[in-house]
Amino acid sequence: MLALGLTGVRTVIAVGAHPDDIEIAAGGALLSIAEAVPGVRVHYVLCTGTPARQAEARAAAAACLPGADLSLALHNMPDGRLPGHWAQVKQILQESAAAVDADLVLVPSQHDAHQDHRLIGELALSAFRDQLVLHYEIPKWDGDLGRPNVYLPLTDDVARRKVKLLHASFPSQKAHDWWDDEVFFGIMRMRGMECRSRYAEAFHCGKATLAL
Repeated sequence: MLALGLTGVRTVIAVGAHPDDIEIAAGGALLSIAEAVPGVRVHYVLCTGTPARQAEARAAAAACLPGADLSLALHNMPDGRLPGHWAQVKQILQESAAAVDADLVLVPSQHDAHQDHRLIGELALSAFRDQLVLHYEIPKWDGDLGRPNVYLPLTDDVARRKVKLLHASFPSQKAHDWWDDEVFFGIMRMRGMECRSRYAEAFHCGKATLAL
């Protein structure tokens, strides 16, 4: 397994369809990057969310990225209906690409079973042509987890902080039957096993350029 570092990452764009998508899928990555790169610039983008849910997202982003130069673009398109707003979603992604010259872009998988996630993943391929784009995975009832090809090992401390942050930041989601420690730690443990780490987050990368 070839190991590559994220030491060159100075700017990140993280895109989610809904509040909590980014943290569930890549909260460990954000915590790790903020720790490794003090003052990292992060542009945090959400396509849907009520005012209450957006408030949760603001708190979660700040908690995931202590010390980061954080900007947010929070939109309120209808949950579950993003394919019907194709042009607006494309515009949001293009505006994000123009606003921040990112080294790394985190977006949902283009193979995600949820239509909102999937649309963002598909449109990201054309919106972010000159950045390293990593497609994250979100566990769900549909059982759509695939075979990732990029892994980010997480320390035990980061894994625990991620789960604690999820519970603290998104109280509105605690009633869901899938919202629990076993799901969050379980997927991190499985992906960790696949890359010989205790815990990890996993991503899919369709195209990358190696720099010497």
